[in-house]
Amino acid sequence: QVQLVESGGGLVQPGGSLRLSCAASGGISNINTMAWFRQAPGNEREFVSYITRNSLFTHYVDSVKGRFTISRDNAKNTVYLQMNMLKPEDTAVYYCAATRRYRAEEYGDYDYWGHGTQVTVSS
Repeated sequence: QVQLVESGGGLVQPGGSLRLSCAASGGISNINTMAWFRQAPGNEREFVSYITRNSLFTHYVDSVKGRFTISRDNAKNTVYLQMNMLKPEDTAVYYCAATRRYRAEEYGDYDYWGHGTQVTVSS
């Protein structure tokens, strides 16, 4: 069983930056893709970004392209989401997810989820 623990959320002003971390443990040898999703109040959980096992492929939702960067440190079993130029509409709970599938971006494709970390962008 894979366990995912997010950290790094908080309150930041518009235009600011945050870096989220997702530490993975357990049966991670079969995990091929890790991703970040987010969910704002009243909205469905939406895909933000994924990174494949070997970091060969990354993908972003259009609304964060050029502002967010996903990366991973396999030695630490940790995935990061560097978020720059944050906007109020980025406010949401951010979830880390993992799947055996390769290059997945649908909610239903992911087998394991963290508990989420709150990101609030407000002046």
